[in-house]
Amino acid sequence: MTSSEIETILVTGAGGYIGTTLVPMLLEQGYKVRALDRFFFGRELLADHANLDVIVEDSRHLTPAHLDNVDAVIDLVALSNDPSGELFQDATYQINRDSRIRCARLAKAAGAKRYILPSSCSIYGFQDPGVVVPETAPTNPLTTYAKANEMAELGVLPLADDDFCVIVLRQATVYGLSPRMRFDLAINGMSEGAWKTGKLPLMRDGSQWRPMVHVTDTARAQIFMLTAPRDKVSGQIFNVGSDQNNYQLGPLAEIVAHAVPRDVEIEWYGDPDHRSYRVAFDKIEALGWTATKTAADGTAEICAALEAGTTAKTTRTITLAWYQELMKWHSLLRGMEMHGGLVDLGS
Repeated sequence: MTSSEIETILVTGAGGYIGTTLVPMLLEQGYKVRALDRFFFGRELLADHANLDVIVEDSRHLTPAHLDNVDAVIDLVALSNDPSGELFQDATYQINRDSRIRCARLAKAAGAKRYILPSSCSIYGFQDPGVVVPETAPTNPLTTYAKANEMAELGVLPLADDDFCVIVLRQATVYGLSPRMRFDLAINGMSEGAWKTGKLPLMRDGSQWRPMVHVTDTARAQIFMLTAPRDKVSGQIFNVGSDQNNYQLGPLAEIVAHAVPRDVEIEWYGDPDHRSYRVAFDKIEALGWTATKTAADGTAEICAALEAGTTAKTTRTITLAWYQELMKWHSLLRGMEMHGGLVDLGS
């Protein structure tokens, strides 16, 4: 398949942490993008562009019209992270599982050529010490978020055929600077806390392994899969990350501390955390994709943005806290409605 066969791409969840990084990258490469999201974190995070069509909609209300003339789908939409998944369990299954399976079916019916599902390495759960987990390993999803991702995978992969290429990307834990910034991710939170306080709390004993991937690298992987050879990717699952980004938390804390432009003290707490897993990334690397950034790069760019005042840790940059804030204001405003709306205070 040549790149000319993919022209228009539907990106769901386009207003999120990965989406606001991915969409500008797609536009820079000449693709036309249909960006669908509720935009809870701000419509302004996606700049206007001649090849950008923004659709403010809930993915649960996707219609065949949204897939008209779409050549490929990158189905990013999700209630993201474990705390949000546990608080909003029903919505997590409706959005992360049901809406994405339905999106894939609509895409296939509309004649789209490719469907890419960004999933998560969290579906592996925690593995035996010393195991480096390949895509063929048994899964062990422990949270609503992880379970919904696995169910979505199982729902979309059987749709693959000679005319419809389906690809699942199991992403490592993402980090790095994004227009829709998140400080509830491990490296991002560690970087901000160390920059602000000079302290970096870390659960004992630091030997636990976690796989990581920079936000621009996972966006690059999604773009890479738009033109990867169909016979090598269709119906396939790929872990997204790199062995260099498989970190033990103790050494990772040292990397973050060294990259922060101030003296940082690591403060150990709690009992040893024995939850640990490493992931293998040979399969995607064999196709020619490789990660380009490390935790040090992510920490440095985050600290530079904090220094410049272009990002900050606020309620809006903590996913669950922002959802809870929106729910609070929604409840308050509904309680103030009268005669079909809020009181008219005049002009």
